[in-house]
Amino acid sequence: MDTNPTALLLDLAARAQHLSDRDVLQDLLASGHRAWCEGVADVHSGVRREAAPLSDDQLTERCAAAGAPWEQGMTRDEAVSALAFATWDAVPAAMAYTELEERATLFGVCLLGEELQ
Repeated sequence: MDTNPTALLLDLAARAQHLSDRDVLQDLLASGHRAWCEGVADVHSGVRREAAPLSDDQLTERCAAAGAPWEQGMTRDEAVSALAFATWDAVPAAMAYTELEERATLFGVCLLGEELQ
């Protein structure tokens, strides 16, 4: 299995498209969640590095452009985190994980193994 979270998430979502086996979907979802966490952490680290030299005004502009406005009362770190999540949500890997979650949900599968009635 590929260790690149982007490639892994795209692969898992593709594999899940026509599956209905709950156990296999549970395994794919669990693997996908780990890859999603790794991917968002990678993006967060990159955004944090890119934001470090920016002024607050520049960061405010970047946040707004990404659809994650720096809201009143947020700290700079919170704004950077919001920017990182907005950035991650816009990449194909995050979208693939959402598709994987949606497919699993159709069959009552979730990360906690709870069943939907």
